[in-house]
Amino acid sequence: MILYGLKSCDTCRKALKSMPNAQFRDVREDGVPQGVLDSAYAALGDALLNTRSTTWRGLKEAERAENPLSLIAKHPTLMKRPLIEKDGEFFLGWSKDVQAALV
Repeated sequence: MILYGLKSCDTCRKALKSMPNAQFRDVREDGVPQGVLDSAYAALGDALLNTRSTTWRGLKEAERAENPLSLIAKHPTLMKRPLIEKDGEFFLGWSKDVQAALV
């Protein structure tokens, strides 16, 4: 199981604490492999893009109109977190549903 997130994100830290065997990848430092992004976007769609983030609010309208995957590749903090990959299946966020499915 791999958890993609930010070291400074409280939600990511809670998720990681609940899943001590998960590998953690900091999206700011390591990025997200393109294959993982493609698969996650195919499974989760536009929910993968965090339009409530400070990074999103700082983008110009022209940038916001770009392809979501290229935006996340340029600005990894635009990805909603945590993104959890387990056995080829993707989970987004740390809601009660996600917790029940993983813990």
